[in-house]
Amino acid sequence: MINRNSLILAVSSVLILSGQLSFGQRRPTSEEVQSLRKDVNTIKANQADIEKSVKELKALAGAGQPAPPLAPENIVLGVDDDPLMGDQKARLVLVEFSDFQCPFCARFVHETFPEIEKDYIKTGKLKYVFRDFPISSAHKDAFKAALAAGCALDQGKFWEMHDRLFENQTAFTVYNLTRNAEAIGLNKEKFQKCLNNNEYETEIQNDFADGLKAGVNQTPIFFLGLTEPKSPKVKVLTVITGAKPYAVFKAAIDSALQQGK
Repeated sequence: MINRNSLILAVSSVLILSGQLSFGQRRPTSEEVQSLRKDVNTIKANQADIEKSVKELKALAGAGQPAPPLAPENIVLGVDDDPLMGDQKARLVLVEFSDFQCPFCARFVHETFPEIEKDYIKTGKLKYVFRDFPISSAHKDAFKAALAAGCALDQGKFWEMHDRLFENQTAFTVYNLTRNAEAIGLNKEKFQKCLNNNEYETEIQNDFADGLKAGVNQTPIFFLGLTEPKSPKVKVLTVITGAKPYAVFKAAIDSALQQGK
């Protein structure tokens, strides 16, 4: 919902634009009308964002039985064929379960991940693995977006598609997904065939099943752990739930690096 002042502003703006309310004894100028239209559009956009977040929380709250508690010492994850960023030899790994239509996942991508990438991934201290957890009950196009990302992975450009999907979470029609594919230089015909045939459906379902086994019941959620030499398995040390600030990740990663020595 929007607050009272925003509602008054919106109603007043509509009246002004319709000619039912004047600025004193004069008609508003074209510049004033344009400014008011902008205010109304901003209010509508903010309300839509709030309603989207509320819808997601309601869907998660009512989605079946609650997941088991996340006890890091009992969690082992595989990262053998998932998109990976960073030095493959790095023992410390951050595994994220994410949903391309989740607004909190987008917040992590835009606000927190760049710092993690700069301080830990690019320096070879940490590798980052992305796994799919599309919550279709809240986000009807999330699964299709995950398929598109998989088809981009098939052509070696997962991260480019990843970034474009999180830039615009409302443009997940087949037409828009294909435009994204063309924009990042994918072979259009190969991408469309992959998308139409749901070629990454099993992989996404496997990710989702592994997430459920690990206790995932919302997105984003992160598992920070250590890999053993010549093994795709990750022994989880810490679980971070939600789009936490960079400081939370930094403290957890620094502590894990000490344990991994």
